[in-house]
Amino acid sequence: APADEAAAKAGAAQRYAEARGTAELLASGSDDFTVFLWAPAAGKKPIARLTGHVQLVNAVTFSPDGQWLASGSFDGAIRLWAARTGKFVAALRGHVGAVYQLAWSGDSRLLASGSKDSTVKVWELKSRKLKEDLPGHADEVYSVDWSPDGERVASGGKDRNLKMWRR
Repeated sequence: APADEAAAKAGAAQRYAEARGTAELLASGSDDFTVFLWAPAAGKKPIARLTGHVQLVNAVTFSPDGQWLASGSFDGAIRLWAARTGKFVAALRGHVGAVYQLAWSGDSRLLASGSKDSTVKVWELKSRKLKEDLPGHADEVYSVDWSPDGERVASGGKDRNLKMWRR
């Protein structure tokens, strides 16, 4: 963490300048088991077709730092891709049901996933392994997101409960 507010602002400005210098990308998941990567300013054709899921793709999300793209599928897998190229990086396996929702922590180090299997899982990008398994919902988990400080994950699901998980 930055030592003071000025260092934090300088770091944020640098990251913004780096991101602003790159073309905007869009990702779409589909019921044909693929993810398409698009550069809308460059044309109407996708720049990459990402394959590997074996059931429909329900969630796609870019990491806040713009380096990674994660996709979640009804096959229970989360696939990690290099955001700029669409190159496959890793498969994160641990859910035994469909993955409904994905959310990156603000620092892009952790990825939370919510699933039909009634769990929330937190994955560590560096090791590409499961960091925390968060059971507790009585039914499917439809929504997950991080608190702005990255210390908590919120989840909601079919059991009509909202849960807050601390790191």
